[in-house]
Amino acid sequence: MIYRKLGNTGFNASLLGMGCMRLPYIDDADMTKGVDRQRAYEMIRHAVEQGVNYFDTAKGYHGGDSEAVLGEALDHNGMREKVWITTKHPFWQPCAPDQIRRNLEETLKKLRTDYLDTYLMHGIGPGSWPKILEWNIWGEFEKFKAEGLIRHIGFSYHGNFAHFKEVVAHYPWELCLVMHNILDVNREVTAEGIAIAAEKGIAVTIMEPLRGGGLCTSPKPVAAVYDAFPVKHSPTEWAFRYLANLPGVASITSGISSMAQLEENLAIFSQPDMTPGHMTPDEEKLIVAARKAYESVVTIPCTRCNYCMPCPQNVNISNIFNQYNDGHRFEFFNQVRRSYMFARRGGSGADKCTQCGVCIEKCPAGIDIPAQLKTAHAKLDGWEE
Repeated sequence: MIYRKLGNTGFNASLLGMGCMRLPYIDDADMTKGVDRQRAYEMIRHAVEQGVNYFDTAKGYHGGDSEAVLGEALDHNGMREKVWITTKHPFWQPCAPDQIRRNLEETLKKLRTDYLDTYLMHGIGPGSWPKILEWNIWGEFEKFKAEGLIRHIGFSYHGNFAHFKEVVAHYPWELCLVMHNILDVNREVTAEGIAIAAEKGIAVTIMEPLRGGGLCTSPKPVAAVYDAFPVKHSPTEWAFRYLANLPGVASITSGISSMAQLEENLAIFSQPDMTPGHMTPDEEKLIVAARKAYESVVTIPCTRCNYCMPCPQNVNISNIFNQYNDGHRFEFFNQVRRSYMFARRGGSGADKCTQCGVCIEKCPAGIDIPAQLKTAHAKLDGWEE
């Protein structure tokens, strides 16, 4: 297993971190039946035995079961003391001081531990940032740290590079969890944002390295790019190698759903050349070519210019089109349907469209946006958990 410094924490984290948002289900065709605890225990314990020492979870994952499953799995042969646990406070819940403490106490109980290695403010972004500032959550987190209940303070992030710089500069964070992969190089924080955080001594960990599993398969245009290259790796490995090549990355959290996926990940991250700067110029060009090939597989010609925004009904038009296109691009709709479920619950789904036509007038590509929103909604809707 390859290890890297986890920022300024003094801990050496496994480059492969295990994300606990996609644990195996009792019935993968009917996810309402819950997590298959026995299979999850076996995977988590095997990961620890093979050198994985970084685990990421959150209060809301698997309907609140993820923390409990992780805690139960690690309450075995002293495994808790061998690993680093990161979990997250749900900012969307009431954030009065007494509620924040109750959330932490519940999390500690589920995880069967007296302390958290890192406690994150979950999902900070441009929309939530004003509330985070207003609630002064730092004050409560710092009390927990003084009491020994948490050891390091961090945040997970969904937003743009400009706002990320503002968040990073606001507080002496110790860890951040950000979305980055071979496709999202110009969205979210970007490689430059990762470098800026790392330069400040913040441990940078990666979520969605495989876009919810979408990057594990290659549509025909992408497969042609990979097949023509003399060095052969699976699409999964190329995606991981891109991230391992970035010097600012401390750990890459992979959402693992089966023992077979875990074994594949372990094999990739145990290779000695998974180091910063290991990719050759030709390999870096290959990633660019693969990205262009992925982007060529679209069905709605949306460029995400966002001229159509804001929508009077709060429909997140460009994001919905991107989710729909990603489903076709990856030939895999589970992840985007799950993401769409959260958008719909938050009131920004395509079902809120009133066909007012304001967006059509603004769209430089001339897309019949209301009609395409209906098409996207019909394909994306239906995921429940």
